[in-house]
Amino acid sequence: MSRIASVLVSLVRVPLDSAVSFSTRTVSARDFCLVKIRSVDGHEGIGVCYAGSAGGNIVRIAVEELLAPRLIDEESTWVEGLWEEMYRDALLQGRAGSVMRALSALDIALWDLNARAVGLPLFRYFGCWAKDRIPAYVGGGYYAEGKTPQKLGEELAGYVQQGFKAVKIKVARLNPAQEEDRVRAAREAIGPEIRLMLDANNAWSDMPAALAYCRRFEKYDPYWIEEPFSPDDIDNHAKLAARIGVAIATGESESGRWRFKELLEKRCAEILQPDAAVCGGISEWRRIAQTAASYGVTVSPHWFHDLHIHLVASVPNGSYIEFLPDTKVFNFGRLIDRQLEIQNGDLLLPQGPGLGFQFDEQAVAKYAVTKTQTWTSIISSGKGS
Repeated sequence: MSRIASVLVSLVRVPLDSAVSFSTRTVSARDFCLVKIRSVDGHEGIGVCYAGSAGGNIVRIAVEELLAPRLIDEESTWVEGLWEEMYRDALLQGRAGSVMRALSALDIALWDLNARAVGLPLFRYFGCWAKDRIPAYVGGGYYAEGKTPQKLGEELAGYVQQGFKAVKIKVARLNPAQEEDRVRAAREAIGPEIRLMLDANNAWSDMPAALAYCRRFEKYDPYWIEEPFSPDDIDNHAKLAARIGVAIATGESESGRWRFKELLEKRCAEILQPDAAVCGGISEWRRIAQTAASYGVTVSPHWFHDLHIHLVASVPNGSYIEFLPDTKVFNFGRLIDRQLEIQNGDLLLPQGPGLGFQFDEQAVAKYAVTKTQTWTSIISSGKGS
């Protein structure tokens, strides 16, 4: 067993080359909270969470002051117990949002450390379901100035030419007729056999508005409608699922197995999208996936393909990985030293130990919010140094 010697944390802000938009907001930069956990015998695991487009220091402080001190001098293999200890310590500060994202990053790093310590890829450490590849869909179709339906179609056709058999576009920023033009152009560009996913990013607040769009979309055979309402509007998710002939997908912003259990019990979605860097780490992600399996529901996690490929490969009800093919929209790829390989629209499982990648320290230093000290270390005294 490995005793934890230190935890290191860094907050980075990575600007986008150009701002991108979806239904409810526009993003020009992304904050990521990075962590490392080191054991006394020299092993190291890494973890990450997306901390939003502003306010990332909330996550960093939660790691540094609230959660990481709990881990020092504990056994790294006591992962489930440490999860419970951190969760209890954070009850007052938040069982969701930034504090749960901080917990998630640390939990990811613990699993990574333990898999690296025995020299196994993370998916094999769990006991894998898939052995070499996972199907991917391309998360694209964002709004940008001058991006006509025709240009949207050209973007998607390019993904299909690369071998991908499923693509996703953003919807609901424009009026229903304009959005139908975009969905029509997408379907015509990719043909009838490619799966088309639609992501509303919590755009609608009432059923009539949602139906006004979804009725127009149904004729183009979308595979799912993603996040139609606010994550808190669970009842409307269930109502919409019962009224349209398209599967609902949701869950990327949810935390904790209990919230996902409510989604399952109310039949809000046939595809759950838990994000291990949001929902409570790998530990909680696996609990959610196992519960979903008992309802006959698949899991298709939200971005972070470098992380989630291991998790989808380790459960029988994993379906797609969301793959963002460059760093123009989701720019975490700029912070790591290797990228996943693609073959005929599938992502090949990495065979190196743990997550299969490391942080690129030059990139981390470049984008660190605090330039004078890229990493803060939490050691046995519980104080940063």
